[in-house]
Amino acid sequence: MGQSLPKPGLRPFLPADLPVLVEIFQASIEELTGEDYSEAQQEAWMMQSEEEDFAEKLAKDLTLVATIEGAAVGFIALKGNELIELFHVHPTVAGQGIGTMLYDAVEKLATARGAARLVAEVSDNAQPFFQKQGFQPQRRNTLSLGDEWLGTTTMEKRLAPVEDRKMSS
Repeated sequence: MGQSLPKPGLRPFLPADLPVLVEIFQASIEELTGEDYSEAQQEAWMMQSEEEDFAEKLAKDLTLVATIEGAAVGFIALKGNELIELFHVHPTVAGQGIGTMLYDAVEKLATARGAARLVAEVSDNAQPFFQKQGFQPQRRNTLSLGDEWLGTTTMEKRLAPVEDRKMSS
């Protein structure tokens, strides 16, 4: 018999999470984006986590943290009701449903808050994930990070209008 993986958990961001979320952010960029971005682009991207506003974004936005046996393994941040601002999973758990769990939770929260859509600036390597969740590409962008330029795509998913949603009791 095979061992079952520990069940992942979900909780709100805590200020003490910052060092491990920076680690997840950097590891996910370094290990999961190499086919789409150069080393210089990855380094410029990873430098964002060392700016003061990185911690501020996590604290100000609605940030959820995925955990396995209490250890953070991924996070997602929703700015306002519609913008997915940060979304990263640790490479060791990529493809194991952690990203889907985080995304599903944010979609439910956005829906409960009355959002008509979700929008994300998506890296090239993350586009297949977002398409699988029902997002459609809207426009191609070039993001300036220091001396580097990164290609991203704005993707959007329309959410069901409030009157179409079933209320569960």
